[in-house]
Amino acid sequence: MSSYDVIIIGSGPGGYVCAIRCAQLGLKTAVVEGRETLGGTCLNIGCIPSKALLHASHQLHEAEHNFAKMGLKGKSPSVDWKQMLAYKDDVIGQNTKGIEFLFKKNKIDWLKGWGSIPEAGKVKVGDDTHEAKNIIIATGSEPSALPGIEIDEKVVVSSEGALELAKIPKKLVVIGAGVIGLELGSVYSRLGAEVQVIEYLDHITPGMDAEVSKTFQKLLTKQGLTFTLGAAVQSVEASKTKATVTYKLRKDDSEHTTDADVVLVATGRKPYVDGLGLDALGVEMTERGQIKTDGKYATNIKGIHAIGDAITGPMLAHKAEDEGMALAENIAGKHGHVNYGVIPGVIYTHPEVASVGETEATLKEAGREYKVGKFSFMGNARAKAVFAGDGFVKLIADKETDRILGCHIIGPGAGDLIHEVCVAMEFGASAQDRAMTCHAHPTYSEAVREAVLACGDGAIHM
Repeated sequence: MSSYDVIIIGSGPGGYVCAIRCAQLGLKTAVVEGRETLGGTCLNIGCIPSKALLHASHQLHEAEHNFAKMGLKGKSPSVDWKQMLAYKDDVIGQNTKGIEFLFKKNKIDWLKGWGSIPEAGKVKVGDDTHEAKNIIIATGSEPSALPGIEIDEKVVVSSEGALELAKIPKKLVVIGAGVIGLELGSVYSRLGAEVQVIEYLDHITPGMDAEVSKTFQKLLTKQGLTFTLGAAVQSVEASKTKATVTYKLRKDDSEHTTDADVVLVATGRKPYVDGLGLDALGVEMTERGQIKTDGKYATNIKGIHAIGDAITGPMLAHKAEDEGMALAENIAGKHGHVNYGVIPGVIYTHPEVASVGETEATLKEAGREYKVGKFSFMGNARAKAVFAGDGFVKLIADKETDRILGCHIIGPGAGDLIHEVCVAMEFGASAQDRAMTCHAHPTYSEAVREAVLACGDGAIHM
């Protein structure tokens, strides 16, 4: 029986980052992982492979729509789908091998197999049982399907199956207008598929700033996606090669059908905790099936902790990473902390969409007075030069103190630009602090400064 200071179940972003930080802090650490490769959903069947396909399909879009405008003449490239999937798999391999190298470098043991917790202080992997002073559950999440809809990963697919389709469908129906559905819908739309998105709510991207959401939908519609909003899916009937989706419009309860070659069910994710033995242990759960933890990620069972998608909060890889580092610090006797008010969210379409902090809706609900500064990327020289003038930066600050409360960006490089605001918020900066900070010209980041200036006396290039 091996003995460790820490055993982490799951090697996704939360688990592997937590393991590395534990090892750096001098704790004897092991990670349980049943996949053939490390990295969890994110690196193997989520964030990383989807970004590879988004990048490849965006290059095709540029070649088809913008190259000629720049004097790059010639026949548009054809799509070799098998080669594109091979490129995607190579990207996965590079990243997962990188995690394996980091484990060896930091002397972290990989306990290969699926883990369970037979009792506090012990983790069972296969036929072997290991002891640990601290057990960390970092098992992540899995796709959640609608009742009565069977996912076969061929015609009716989850996000995992959508990354491995045998061929590009002529028509793709996406159920759910959240991040995953819109990113993968965007990929296949660029590759030539007719994409219809069906969403239960009357708007896309739930929880997003309303103005950004409306603009985002308009831009995606312009790119060829169609949206059926306020629609409740009733059933999906699939054959070997086709599927029929039946839905009712909430406004009048009328029933409609639509056919597709592939149906992507992108209706969210749920914690993956099956097989851990939590019921027998008496681990408390929330009403939504998440592991209940305190402010330091401890469960009600001494020595058992949980982080990431398995607990409450946004299901984001970087949120899990931060929790993993904070928990490692706490176990080592330090003071780990996560500022949940400054966790950015990004959608990696084109244009990108990014947000952090409060929205106008949340501030109105709280009765807090605020001011808004906006700047369009059409006023940004760098964006216009690369055909990326769609979108804007919207910054929200406290009306009285000028402290930055949130930011919402739709435009080029939004996923990187948002961190300028994250740093400012982390240090309690005012809008004026950012306005007085010099920004290089010409850069997309100037649009952030202009939005901040708009919170005061006004933007320069508006």
